[in-house]
Amino acid sequence: MQRRSTHSVVSRRLVLAGGVAVTAMGLASCGDQQAPVDEQGRVRIRFATDWRAQAEHGGFYQALASGAYERRGLNVQIIQGGPGVNVPQLLASGAVELGMGSNSFIPMNLVAEGAPVKAVAAFFQKDPQVLIAHPDPELETIADLAGRPFLLADASISAFWVWLKAKYGFTDDQVRKYNFNPAPFLADERAVQQGYLTSEPYTIEKEAGFDPRVFLLADEGYPSYATMVLSPDGFARDNGAALRSFIAASAEGWRDYVRGDPTVADDLIKKANPEMTQDILDQARTKLSGNGIVDSGDAALYGLGTMTDERWQAFFDVTSQAGVYPADLRWRSAFTDAFLPGRG
Repeated sequence: MQRRSTHSVVSRRLVLAGGVAVTAMGLASCGDQQAPVDEQGRVRIRFATDWRAQAEHGGFYQALASGAYERRGLNVQIIQGGPGVNVPQLLASGAVELGMGSNSFIPMNLVAEGAPVKAVAAFFQKDPQVLIAHPDPELETIADLAGRPFLLADASISAFWVWLKAKYGFTDDQVRKYNFNPAPFLADERAVQQGYLTSEPYTIEKEAGFDPRVFLLADEGYPSYATMVLSPDGFARDNGAALRSFIAASAEGWRDYVRGDPTVADDLIKKANPEMTQDILDQARTKLSGNGIVDSGDAALYGLGTMTDERWQAFFDVTSQAGVYPADLRWRSAFTDAFLPGRG
C-alpha cells in the first residue's frame, strides 16, 4: 500500500498540462457560468482535487467537515482526482466549478494555450518538491549534488529541472530515467531521486531503514506555488461572492488543519480514500506544519492563500529564460488576487 501511495503522489504532480488545449476551446465558448443553488439557497460548488484524498488536501476537507463552507452559504462537494483524471478537462467540460492546480506550471501553461482560467489562491506557499539523497555529512546544500546522477521522471525535466539547471549549473547528462520505483536509488549511494516532501522520504525510511538526506527546493529559492485554486474566468465573473467565500473558508480550513485538531478532516479523508492510513496522514501533516508549507513567507504577512506579482514574475523569468515559455507571454493572466480575503 505504501509504495502505491508514493506512486500516486508523484504521478499527479507530473500531470502538468494534459488537456490544456481542450480547456482553451471548451471554456472560450462558455457564456453564463452562474453556479446553481440548493434547496437551502446555498451555492453549489464542485471542487476537483489533483489526486485521491490525502493530507495534502487536508485544509479543504477540514473546511468541509467543520462546516466552514456551509457557514458561508456554500454547498461544496470535493471531487477526488485519480488515474486518468485531468483537472483542466473537468473545468473545460463544466463537470466542476473549481479545481486544484498542483504547481505554477499549470496556470502558466493554461495562459500559453489561451485558456480563460486563473489561479485565485495558493494554499502552499512552498512547493513540497524535494530532492532525496543518501545520508552523507558532506551534503549541506543542493549545490553539493553537482556531478551526481539524478533520477527524474520525464515531465520533471521541463519543470523543476529547468530551475535546478539555471541555479546550480546542473547538466542534462546527469539525468537518469525515474520510473517511480525506489530500487535504483537505493542501489546507488550517489544517486539523487526526485520526490514529494510528504511521501517518498517516508517510504524510504520505512522500506530501507535509513533517514535520507532531503532538500526542499523551496527553501533554496524555487519559486513555484502549489495547491492552488483554479477558477474559470466566467465562474469568477458571475460568482464573485461565492468564490471569495470558498477561498476564505478554505483558508480557515488550512489554518485549523496544520495548527489545530485535524481529526475531523482525517476521518473524512480516510472515508473518501480507504487506502489512506493514519500514520501516513500524521507524518505528512507534521511535515506540512514543520516546514511552513502553508503559512510561511507572504502568507504569514498577508494571510493564507496569498500570491504576489514578485513570486509569479520570478517563476516566469526563470522558465522563459530557459525557453519553456515565450518572452512575451502575458504571465500576469495566470493569476489574480482579487478574490483573496481583504481584497476586492
